[in-house]
Amino acid sequence: MAKKDKMSGNEAVANAMRQIEPDVMAAFPITPSTEIPQYFSKFIADGIVGTEFVAVESEHSAMSACMGASAAGARAVTATSSAGLAYMFEMLYVVASSSLPVVMAVVNRALSAPININNDHSDSMGARDTGWIQIYAETNQEVYDNYIQAFYIAEACRLPVMVCQDGFITSHGVSNIELLEDSEVKDFVGEYMPDEYLLKSENPLAVGPFGVSSYYMEIKRKQAQAMKDSMPVIEEAAEKYAALSGRKYSFFEEYKMDDAEVALLIIGSSAGTAKASVDLLRSEGKKVGLIKLRVFRPFPRESLAKAMCKVKAVAIMDKAESFSNSGGPMFSEARNSLYDLPNKPYAINYIYGLGGRDITVEHFCEIYKDLFVIYDSNDPGDVYRYMGVRDSRFK
Repeated sequence: MAKKDKMSGNEAVANAMRQIEPDVMAAFPITPSTEIPQYFSKFIADGIVGTEFVAVESEHSAMSACMGASAAGARAVTATSSAGLAYMFEMLYVVASSSLPVVMAVVNRALSAPININNDHSDSMGARDTGWIQIYAETNQEVYDNYIQAFYIAEACRLPVMVCQDGFITSHGVSNIELLEDSEVKDFVGEYMPDEYLLKSENPLAVGPFGVSSYYMEIKRKQAQAMKDSMPVIEEAAEKYAALSGRKYSFFEEYKMDDAEVALLIIGSSAGTAKASVDLLRSEGKKVGLIKLRVFRPFPRESLAKAMCKVKAVAIMDKAESFSNSGGPMFSEARNSLYDLPNKPYAINYIYGLGGRDITVEHFCEIYKDLFVIYDSNDPGDVYRYMGVRDSRFK
């Protein structure tokens, strides 16, 4: 029987981790992910789990330890945020290209400078091309559910997974969630029995050797194919988890899109606020909708483009700036997915929420108002915009 409880997103991760009982956790504390190893180390100290906790001196070492443990055949996990993820950057590539299914809880926080401990997506979006699967959560319940599914996905695909949640908003915000039974979680993820690993003496292998030019490109092509091949596995994990929990997931969620004329595409906890604006505008007779992206890597190009084509104008919301002069990271991906389609919607980009800047229902209503102007005029205007910035020169 499922157990209902109230807990923060960080507690939800730690409890999912307790239920899975990985072989190794290596971590170095950084706000706002610090609570995850804190909660989990207490489970270890109390003898509830038998996980080996490796208290390292840096985040680079944390990922290095996870790499070594995973290569040796262990189920390995870590947690980090912001500059901690940036400090791991070298090892993110190494873990992914070595086909090691490490699972990492990323509690999204802005990158310096100026130093800021609040939420945006600049850390994980900055690591979007490292070869990791990325799954994002709107609520504490989704944090818990995504984390459990991540092990099924990672180990079936031999790819590492980042499970991302918004710092302080979900990580420290407490809400009601439903926990599965410990036995159900253990059965879902199964026993980790990799086919090949360093300590398998009957079949010696090398991990991370020098790759000369006559081999390197083929290795990268196989890695790209592995990411593509993960898509049906992600759907399979979601279907099996729905049968277990009753909670359905996919690459994205459509909210009141059946008859929508305009829509938002958004990721993370801000989707909850945006849904409230949809409900408000719907009560006024306005046909608005929302698409919440859950899986950013691999990017669901074809299915997402089909969903966006239901409307005439879509605002793509980025909680990170890519400094490309052509929009944020999600805008670049989503607009690219529409390029070859004959009847595509107008797509505009809003950068919002940097450094934890609040975005409200009123802000989203203003964006929908802008979309209806585009809908009526057939003129998108400037497609690269900011929402919530005080300086009128940069809106």
